[in-house]
Amino acid sequence: MAVRALPNILIIMVDQLNGTLFPDGPADWLHAPNLRKLAERSTRFANTYTASPLCAPGRASFMSGQLPSRTGVYDNAAEFRSDIPTYAHHLRRAGYHTCLSGKMHFVGPDQMHGFEQRLTTDIYPADFGWTPDYRKPGERIDWWYHNLGSVTGAGVAEISNQMEYDDEVAHHAEQKLYDLARGRDDRPWCLTVSFTHPHDPYVARKQFWDLYEDCEHLLPELGALPYDEQDPHSRRIFDANDWRSYDITEENIRRARRGYFANISYLDDKIGGILDVLERTRQEAVILFVSDHGDMLGERGLWFKMSFYEGSSRVPLMISAPGMAPGRIDDPVSTIDVCPTLCDLAGVSMDEVMPWTDGESLVPLGNGGSRETPVAMEYAAEASNAPLVSLRQGRWKFNRCALDPDQLFDLVADPHEMTNLAGDPEHAGTLAPLANWPMRNGNSTGSTPRCARARRADGWFMRRCGTEPISHGISSRFATPRTATCATTWI
Repeated sequence: MAVRALPNILIIMVDQLNGTLFPDGPADWLHAPNLRKLAERSTRFANTYTASPLCAPGRASFMSGQLPSRTGVYDNAAEFRSDIPTYAHHLRRAGYHTCLSGKMHFVGPDQMHGFEQRLTTDIYPADFGWTPDYRKPGERIDWWYHNLGSVTGAGVAEISNQMEYDDEVAHHAEQKLYDLARGRDDRPWCLTVSFTHPHDPYVARKQFWDLYEDCEHLLPELGALPYDEQDPHSRRIFDANDWRSYDITEENIRRARRGYFANISYLDDKIGGILDVLERTRQEAVILFVSDHGDMLGERGLWFKMSFYEGSSRVPLMISAPGMAPGRIDDPVSTIDVCPTLCDLAGVSMDEVMPWTDGESLVPLGNGGSRETPVAMEYAAEASNAPLVSLRQGRWKFNRCALDPDQLFDLVADPHEMTNLAGDPEHAGTLAPLANWPMRNGNSTGSTPRCARARRADGWFMRRCGTEPISHGISSRFATPRTATCATTWI
């Protein structure tokens, strides 16, 4: 079958998959033969970071190639505005048929965002119900905040709403590939298949649960730290997760991690079915595999996401594409790089794409290039009382919040991020440029965009950060010019 001038593109996205489990493709002890086979022919980005360690913000940034400070999507109830172009818009304008099967957690009336077709509903609400009340820092909203019941309730289940959903996502994706193979549409296609696993709850079907009966990785390498020894943001996460209401035992941890690993194998089975249909119908496509954010999985005593620690913020990213050499890339990259990378692979003019993205194409890295600019992450949702920002450059990770001490970690010497070097005079030369790095969105780590936290208590937030709010209308609450800054501090 002749290769089209514009390549077909298959994007496979999963939810809450810890990137440390994919050091160079899936870890050798994971039962993931299909992902391992994909890894062998892919450019494997070992140090990929989410733009924001939470579902809706991370996914809006993945789709658009823009940081939350530009999209205005800070939490799981922030509207993803229709005037923000996504990779689906760029590719559709270039002549692609664009289609989504599965989750993307779009909040607001626009549930397409450039996709020509959606094959399933979403699994999460599109309304504004999951909005934290920023006027009440530290408050738990019991009806929707995470809690540790997912840990204590881990085990075997043959069906759950998440399993029903992902079964449907895979089925519709396979049927779509059959339809595309019939050739009724001459356009190249971009099919995004987005699963909700291995996101908690940590329950799995027995056939996958049994694969990990003798697993040697059911306890984290770094166990729980006492609450008083946690950094301030981690303590806020503990409180948001209602940790005092649960007695987490070693057996709870083993079962939760086992369920999580089992669901990676469940996903591998689903992905194998999709790739099998692609192969049997003799269709060729660029294949990209990624997650929205990670899961701490009990490291330091933390679970789920909302943190810049590696387990929460690092994600797998593999790209199988002509012109990108298979192999491991260690340069830090971001999920916001996916949008310009897809456009680059599809031959879209980068002069037209780059004004709309904070990311960089990864195609040069796949051809032996290198990256010097740091990778940025932002967080301003539940468990935060002020915005947080993180930069990863080379071996260094720098975290800043106006309420907390700065953090600087050497991830080569200290992969578990136990030694904060920010106050060490010997590392002042490393800290200074990161602390004042000019962000591509026109801000710096020492400034905050006008729209930051302008979601429900803009005046409260600005006063907390030391700046009185400027009167503004509804539209300007979310729309921020690329160069806009204010005098408050980002983190």
